[in-house]
Amino acid sequence: MIWNECDSQGEAVAERRLMAIHAHPDDESSKGAGMMAKYAQAGRVRVVTCTGGERGDILNPRLAGDPSILANMAAVRREEMARAAAALGIEHVWLGFVDSGLPEGDPLPALDPDSFAMAPINDVVAALVREIREFKPQVVTTYNENGGYPHPDHIRTHTASMMAVTAARDPHAYPDAGEPWQVSKVYYDAAFNRTRIEAFDAALREAGLESPYSEWLERDTQATQATARIEVSEFFPARDAALLAHATQIDPDGFFFAMPRDLEAKVWPWEEFMLALTTVGRSNSQERDLFERVLGVEPLY
Repeated sequence: MIWNECDSQGEAVAERRLMAIHAHPDDESSKGAGMMAKYAQAGRVRVVTCTGGERGDILNPRLAGDPSILANMAAVRREEMARAAAALGIEHVWLGFVDSGLPEGDPLPALDPDSFAMAPINDVVAALVREIREFKPQVVTTYNENGGYPHPDHIRTHTASMMAVTAARDPHAYPDAGEPWQVSKVYYDAAFNRTRIEAFDAALREAGLESPYSEWLERDTQATQATARIEVSEFFPARDAALLAHATQIDPDGFFFAMPRDLEAKVWPWEEFMLALTTVGRSNSQERDLFERVLGVEPLY
């Protein structure tokens, strides 16, 4: 354990370290960015991005078809990620795999054999084990079994993350990847929870504003009962700056900015997570801090 603080009685307090494992640049800004900005002020946060997002489309209509971006997508997305990391105050690492793209069609086309989703799973796990052992996080966040949504890179990120957390503590696994490290807790991000979107939709309509969420709510989605809810309204500006840093991916007039922030702070000032793995037990109530019960760490509330 790394110790670098003292509490009011002068006793050693463990440094908070959180690692968020994501598939593409921009995922960190749309899933738990406020939480990361919060913990970055109270410890260290490192985002590990598995791919470079090279095969992403330009989703911002203001930049659609820009030939300079299309010709340099990999470099553009690296620059965007650097700006987002700076906005959140976090550390960042590229894992180095190639974006698989989102296959479309019926039947779906085959994935590139050199892409992340097709990479040998042991290669991916080894790379993540090395990152975990080097950074030594008590808390890791990643996606659920469906990847949050069924993108092949998101699903591979989930699988590899869970395998890596298990392997990182095993002294016989990947012995060249550093000294073993036991992660205390793993959470799945629950940013796109139906309950949250319903609250946004209802609040906008009650305020006499147009809601863009109806189409989303018409999909076959189920609400998730989050086990942790982190108050992040103070960090909305950092989250928004990180989103806007990913200019090729985020429409400033779109979904992510439809909710006025003052209204959002009243209706839903939280980011939610599901506790997926723990070595320190579970709470009987909804957690307010992802570091609850972690040895030597004082809760942030």
